[in-house]
Amino acid sequence: MEGVLDLSLFLVSVILISLSAIVMPGPIFAVTMAKGHKDKNAGALIALGHGIIEAPLILLIYLGFARFFTSDAIKMVIGLVGGTMLILMGIQMYKGRKSIAAESRGLPYGSLTAGIITTSSNPYFFLWWGTIGTTLMLTANTFGFIGFVLFALVHWSCDFIWSLFVSVATFRSKHLWNNRIHEIVFSVCSVILVIFGLKFVISVF
Repeated sequence: MEGVLDLSLFLVSVILISLSAIVMPGPIFAVTMAKGHKDKNAGALIALGHGIIEAPLILLIYLGFARFFTSDAIKMVIGLVGGTMLILMGIQMYKGRKSIAAESRGLPYGSLTAGIITTSSNPYFFLWWGTIGTTLMLTANTFGFIGFVLFALVHWSCDFIWSLFVSVATFRSKHLWNNRIHEIVFSVCSVILVIFGLKFVISVF
């Protein structure tokens, strides 16, 4: 009974720590809003794309490769390549903001792809897993394999629920937006992507 209680308390801490990172505005939040404008379920696919990158990473850390993701060389490569990708995505979104608002056109890449790109291009995502995520995983392992599985499922569920909430909220409120507001929203989202992209590139120097 005590073991079950300890595991429950640990999973609550996983939820709180995961949400503290997830709800911060960033690249994933920006593309979730942008895709949610056209598809209320976009957040689910973005979370799935996020999970496609995250699941193998969690497995590698579980197998003992945590230090690899905190090395300076890896952070530099991810910062340069990932930052450049985010900048290009932001520029592309900004250029297409008028046609997206006026014609209800979607962005030129799917929600699943957006989730994969914004996750894999974020060096802080890998740093989080190499530090905080690893610490949580070590605690999860004290509860055995079931603790590890529950930890991974609970963490990803937080990603899924938040991303879906953002896309549904965006979709259901879009009728309150005129074309000008649409343009402003997409401009803000594009600026967020560019700022984070520049931040990632600058951080390697």
